[in-house]
Amino acid sequence: MADLVPRFHDVTGGAVLIDGTNIKDYALQSVRSLMSIVTQEPILFNDTIANNIALGQPDASYEEIIQAAKIANAHNFIVQKEEGYDSNIGDRGSKLSGGERQRLTIARAVLKNPPILILDEATSSLDTESERLVQDAINNMMQNRTSIVIAHRLSTIRHADEIIVLQKGKIVERGSHGSLIAQNGFYKKLVDMQEVK
Repeated sequence: MADLVPRFHDVTGGAVLIDGTNIKDYALQSVRSLMSIVTQEPILFNDTIANNIALGQPDASYEEIIQAAKIANAHNFIVQKEEGYDSNIGDRGSKLSGGERQRLTIARAVLKNPPILILDEATSSLDTESERLVQDAINNMMQNRTSIVIAHRLSTIRHADEIIVLQKGKIVERGSHGSLIAQNGFYKKLVDMQEVK
C-alpha cells in the first residue's frame, strides 16, 4: 500500500488523492519531491557521512547537515568517528551499526524536510537501545507533517491520529488507539499480545 503513494505502482481501482487531487494528475517528480521514505533496510552509498545525509539535497550547507543529524540522534556517534562527517561509511554503510545506518537515513529525510513521510517498519531490525534512539528521532521528525507509519510494533503507532488495521490485505478496523481498544476487536488482541499500555 505504501508503494502506491510515491507511485512505485499505480492503483488498478479507485484513486490515491493528495489534498483532494488524484496523484496521477501530478508529475511523478513532483509527487516524489513531496515525500521521504525510511524503510527497514537503509539505502546508503560508499561515500562520506555528510554526502549520504545530503543525498537529494546536494546544495545543503554543512550547518544544515549537522542540524539534521542532531534531530536524527546521529550527531553524537558521527563526531566520535575519526573523520567525523567526512568519514567514509563503506559499501551500503558496512562500517556502521544497524542503528547508526538507520539514523543516517532519518537525518537524510529530516534534511529534505518533506510534507509527507513514509516509515516502513523503520525500527523492526534494531536492538532495544538503537530502537529507542531511532524512535526518538522518528518522533522528532514526524512533527508538523503527514506521516504514514507501517509497523508491527504497536508502540510505534500508539499516538497516531488514525490507525488502520489490515488483515490479509483488507481494512478490518480503523480509529485512534483508544477507540480501537474500546472496540475490543482485532487491534485490542494485538495490543494485549504485545502488552503495549
